[in-house]
Amino acid sequence: MRVLIVDDELPARNRLRELLSRLPDHECCGEAGAGADALRLAQQLNPDVVLLDIQMPGLDGIETARRLAAMEQPPAVVFITAHGDYALEAFDAQAVAYLLKPVRLERLEQALISAGRINRAQLSRLAADQAADSGRAHIRARIGQRLELIPLAEVFYFQADQKYVTVRYRHGEVLVEESLKNIEQELGARVVRVHRNALAVAIHIAGLEKSVDGGMALVFHDIPDRLEVSRRHLPVIRQFLKEA
Repeated sequence: MRVLIVDDELPARNRLRELLSRLPDHECCGEAGAGADALRLAQQLNPDVVLLDIQMPGLDGIETARRLAAMEQPPAVVFITAHGDYALEAFDAQAVAYLLKPVRLERLEQALISAGRINRAQLSRLAADQAADSGRAHIRARIGQRLELIPLAEVFYFQADQKYVTVRYRHGEVLVEESLKNIEQELGARVVRVHRNALAVAIHIAGLEKSVDGGMALVFHDIPDRLEVSRRHLPVIRQFLKEA
């Protein structure tokens, strides 16, 4: 994986370069101390990932990330900053991870793994979708001490439990502090209500089957999970499957 390091402070760039040298299959392909230089190098070097500081003189990291996302083949962006106040702006700029300084090796490695899951074609589609439609294209989740962007296309269902919602996606489960009602309102027809405490993402629904207790359960493509369907919502699910 080719990584471009962008930070206006030389010690910070040196630290990230040293961490990258300890990760197999990752290489620093270039360094920049300003946003404008980062954009120029991204065009020249075609990196897979950009490790990007936020607070820089001139073009800051948020605006740099937005311009990177508009490239024909955009790299994944991982923000690395000393400040924790920019998380929402960071993900609005299509970052895949957000790490706080001082960066530890294991957290950097996890962020790069996340970046690798979103290939350039996916990022291009995401940029196009967001330009054409203000609708939501990803879920923001906190994993340990970092925030991660999960593409909606990888999410199978949402299930509420008290104040948290579990997001079941292709690589496991995460918790988000967001209500099912809000998620349903934002995603609209892309999700289907199957129970008062659960929403399924429409594109992953495979069908219905009887559960061991005599009720009905939703079946998904690609995962073995079964999701209970309430009697109240069963007619809606059957109609959805009939029209799919």
